[in-house]
Amino acid sequence: MTPRPLAPHRRADDAAAETPRGRGMRSHARRGAGGAVRGASVALAAAMLVATALSGCHAAATSGAVAAGAEGRLTAAGAEQPKNAILSAPVAPGVHVTANVEYGTADGQPLLLDVCAPPPPTPGTESAGPAPAVISVHGGSWTMGDKAGANWRAVCEWLASAGFVTYSVDYRLVPHAIFPAAVDDVTQAVRWVREPANAARFGIDPARVGILGGSAGASIASLVGMRGSGPTTSGDRVSAVVDLSGPIDLTAAGQRLGHPVPYVPRIELAYLGCTAFDACPQARAASAVYDVDPSDPPVFIAQSSNELIPREQGDAFAAALEAAGVRHSVTTVPGHGHSIEILSEAMRTDIAAFLHRELG
Repeated sequence: MTPRPLAPHRRADDAAAETPRGRGMRSHARRGAGGAVRGASVALAAAMLVATALSGCHAAATSGAVAAGAEGRLTAAGAEQPKNAILSAPVAPGVHVTANVEYGTADGQPLLLDVCAPPPPTPGTESAGPAPAVISVHGGSWTMGDKAGANWRAVCEWLASAGFVTYSVDYRLVPHAIFPAAVDDVTQAVRWVREPANAARFGIDPARVGILGGSAGASIASLVGMRGSGPTTSGDRVSAVVDLSGPIDLTAAGQRLGHPVPYVPRIELAYLGCTAFDACPQARAASAVYDVDPSDPPVFIAQSSNELIPREQGDAFAAALEAAGVRHSVTTVPGHGHSIEILSEAMRTDIAAFLHRELG
């Protein structure tokens, strides 16, 4: 499939919760003020209910549907596909997984990632040199999920099959740790990947690192991508961002965009460690939309047309990227599919082409 050029666009849906896949990472508690911790604990039950409800969602095929124009029309229709199409992604022979590599510690506990490496060069052929890398950030309402769950292992192996050394990361979860713990952990992973010894061990080019996340993981990934300024080829900056259904405005203003369902804001408050958005100064710091500047990397936004959180959230992100002159595109598929549920073959092809284009 011919890669599509990135074009400014203004539509993206958003959803803040994802079906649980795997056991979730344990860590010691990181607690803020007493009221914040109580709010996070109460909202955890709501998050689980949302994740369970999302297990009934259906993904939709992209059929090359790329949203275009300010009105955000769908330019092509797509037939419904089985849930979690990522599970049908073929894995190239020779893809190798190194599990449970420690990339740091937090609260006295190890932080772990899995590495999915592309197939080695065919005997008798020359290596193409160091490979580009992608950090993969799982979803799960910031409360659950696991790098090695079936869906996110499939994401890791798909990206490796496409030629990227992929690092699937775990991070601290609510209620044991609230914002900015998860973002700090993933940022630490980016730095770790680039350390000379680690880059050499897994054969990556430390100047060619991108990040992909789904749902809550996309909120984290987008914030990691937008925070900071300057060159995207070193430190904790990244050179490309893939946002699958990511919440990007967690402020009180963000709650007034469209008509979010009631339980999603409760999940967001638990992640923020707040009891109300109007009294939550960290909400802005947790929202990627407010950190966009002209030095930021290109962004691929993907979502379906009818997710839990109104598409006005995505409008705000796309508008901020456009105003800053940051290259971006939005691919919208019809239906209710969320996060990795929309990773059909066509969507995977488009994302891989984007990452190859931006990471070289």
